[in-house]
Amino acid sequence: MRLSGARVLVTGASSGIGAATAREMARAGARLVLVGRDRPRLDAVAAETGGRAVVGDLTADAASLVSRTGPVDVLVNNAGAGWAGPLARMPGEAIERLAAVNLTAPILLTRLLLPGMIERGAGHVVFVASIAGAVGVREEAVYSATKGGLIVFAEGLRHELRDVGVSVVLPGVVDTPFFDRRGTPYARRRPRPIPPERVARTIVSAIEQGRAECYVPGWLRLPSRLRGAAPGVFRALSGRFG
Repeated sequence: MRLSGARVLVTGASSGIGAATAREMARAGARLVLVGRDRPRLDAVAAETGGRAVVGDLTADAASLVSRTGPVDVLVNNAGAGWAGPLARMPGEAIERLAAVNLTAPILLTRLLLPGMIERGAGHVVFVASIAGAVGVREEAVYSATKGGLIVFAEGLRHELRDVGVSVVLPGVVDTPFFDRRGTPYARRRPRPIPPERVARTIVSAIEQGRAECYVPGWLRLPSRLRGAAPGVFRALSGRFG
């Protein structure tokens, strides 16, 4: 669909992929509604992109948030949270937080905004998942599960809809504050983090071209497909190389 003149809601828009997506959407001529919890940063992105800032917590009351944002043509479910470490040491509240932010909130927000798109006979919903949701990542089992659930939810929703597009974007390691916020920095030498702007361009492309599934970078499609086609081989390679 055309983004010029479209009303686009981006969650988690105060930094990282969300902020980069807002800038890319503004360049495409979209009218932006930006949702986030960090008011100063969100206001700064809104001022830069000409968007409207809506400060709120998606996990608190999605219906109240939607009443403030109004109807939209495109929804980009980008907000997310992470946690890394052995599951046995993971606090119960962290499990609940990840499930609420990464999975429950996008489902509820989509359910609330989707009827307007269906009524108008046009629209697009994007879910920013993760390669972790496609292959599973050591010491990120809960995070992987929430992103995997998002991928499957999008697939089921896609089969249900005719006039509304559904896209899933699966980034790898992205150079954002995500790792600082999860409490564990990214320490691996490879793969090297990619800039959030690269993911943002993929999100815009997915909407404009109606693409169902996009990996960023594209080579990440290979381990995902290998896991599905030859899980034993995938696990052997994963155990050796990480």
